Amino acid sequence: MSIVNISRHSLFHWTSATLLVALNWGCTPQTPSDSANSSAETKVPVVAVTQIVEHPALDAARDGIQDELNAAGYKPGDTLTWKWESAQGSPATAAQIASTFVAEEPDAIVAIATPSAQAVVAVNSDIPVIFSAVTDPVGAKLVESLEQPGGLVTGVTDLSPVDKHVELMQDITPNLNTIGVVYNAGESNSVSLVNLLKANAQQKGLSVVEATAANSSAVAEATRSLVGKVDVIYVPTDNTVVSALEALLQVAIENQIPVYAGETTSVERGAIASLGFDYYDVGRQTGKQVVRVLKGEAPADLPVESVETLQLYVNPPSAKKMGVTLPASVLEQADIVVEK
Repeated sequence: MSIVNISRHSLFHWTSATLLVALNWGCTPQTPSDSANSSAETKVPVVAVTQIVEHPALDAARDGIQDELNAAGYKPGDTLTWKWESAQGSPATAAQIASTFVAEEPDAIVAIATPSAQAVVAVNSDIPVIFSAVTDPVGAKLVESLEQPGGLVTGVTDLSPVDKHVELMQDITPNLNTIGVVYNAGESNSVSLVNLLKANAQQKGLSVVEATAANSSAVAEATRSLVGKVDVIYVPTDNTVVSALEALLQVAIENQIPVYAGETTSVERGAIASLGFDYYDVGRQTGKQVVRVLKGEAPADLPVESVETLQLYVNPPSAKKMGVTLPASVLEQADIVVEK
């Protein structure tokens, strides 16, 4: 009995050892550090982009951001996961997009225009946020200061040179006394610009008449309310109004009221003139900040940047439609002359 028991015991150990060898045959043990390195090598960064509305200026900024990322080696669909959503002009939709993006925990969230940036900041607690085309980041309570943003947010501001816009309107419309402005009072960026407009106009002895439009469908009616009250109409970088610019221009042409814009893409669409910057360049500048964040820099350490290069855009055919002849001095200074 004892011999049999010993043999079975030995057989059990031999069989177990044989199975262990078979199961591990050809396998190389993987240490925890090897596994971590493998995951790090395959991880593709995620950038989520939220845009308040689609119109040429903001679309150009978005294209610039994507091109800058691509140039830095972050290629959408390959070495970068790119997510993009438009709120179609709705603050409620912007809030929904912000909540969804924050829940998905991307490596960075890019917010194009003030309402989208505010929506993200309202629900975010730990994801880097880089804004683009925001007029007054401090007034919108996105950052503590331009030089030292603090927290998780930085970006590029598109504050318009409103003082130069007033001078440009005076140069082209010498008998200017009253400026009409159409804007959405729900956009804090527009409120800041209208306040700047009124301050600069007052310094030059001019008055400002306001007309508000809560949504794009109200832009034409708001414009009509200015007929007979103003000498010119100024369109600030208001997302609601710019998205419905053609409706405003039609009213202006019918009533021979010159229209000036706060950004240059609106001149390409039919405004008479603007002194501003290319929103594609704004996007490229924003993209550089996104790259720095993806490489490990903290938004708190990146000052908010401004766009310094300005270009004068003029549209002589549109001026003619509105009963205006552009002075030769203005045409000579123009960087871009739109002939349509």
